[in-house]
Amino acid sequence: MPRANNGPIEVEYETFGSHDDPALICIPGLGSQLLSYPVELCQAFVDRGFFVVRMDNRDAGLSSMSSDDHNYTLDDMADDVVAVLDHASVADAVILGVSMGGMIAQVTAIRHPQRTRALVSIMSTTGESDVGNPTLDAWDVLTAPPEDSIEAQIEADVKASRIWSNPEWFDPETLKSNLAAGYQRAWNPGAAQRQMNAIMASGDRVAGLSELTMPALVIHGGLDTLIAPSGGARTAELISDSRYLLIEEMSHDFVPQAWPAVVEAVTALAADTFGPRR
Repeated sequence: MPRANNGPIEVEYETFGSHDDPALICIPGLGSQLLSYPVELCQAFVDRGFFVVRMDNRDAGLSSMSSDDHNYTLDDMADDVVAVLDHASVADAVILGVSMGGMIAQVTAIRHPQRTRALVSIMSTTGESDVGNPTLDAWDVLTAPPEDSIEAQIEADVKASRIWSNPEWFDPETLKSNLAAGYQRAWNPGAAQRQMNAIMASGDRVAGLSELTMPALVIHGGLDTLIAPSGGARTAELISDSRYLLIEEMSHDFVPQAWPAVVEAVTALAADTFGPRR
């Protein structure tokens, strides 16, 4: 797969579909790899007429790993996104992110509006301390130290996912398989903490979000215990003329049950910016 460079940082990415179609770049959440956007989901977007780019954030997957004494912020991670667009010869794109990826997408839109055809922020928040807060159980699991082995980490991740997933959508065997595939591709214990530090060092995005003028879609789950729905609602409130989609059955689980509604909403948003999709 190709790699883009943002200074010393190398960013792994992959593309699907025709470069002639409007671009959609997908940014993963905390500790997640580009595999969090499965091929089936990418293909669903391709079928709607998108050129899809999925990427590994720094300190995840096959992108560059930082040292513990290297500090960075969401601004730097947003610049990584633009480096991928540059390397893929994409002038502008729908910038889509889930969870921390939504934060990075927001910052990309703020810092690089000319590269952002539209913004899609999914199960994310604004950085304000009084919205989008997790339950205590979710926070304790999120901030737990990494395990010493892949097998132990998979078990810990499955246990954590039970806390922030819709129990009716929760599929532990599929989750274990997906986690194993990810950790076999890249096992970087502790790297997610550096991403967490980047979030904490970045402050809120109130002023920047309030100045955005491009089309925007904010999606949140009504059952989310990791980033409370107030985070999504506040994001939509700050962005002028944004669309807000609350998926009542969704928690902090970007699983196949949620994909159809997301694909439909993103396609509708893009129709207003690129024209009708096929």
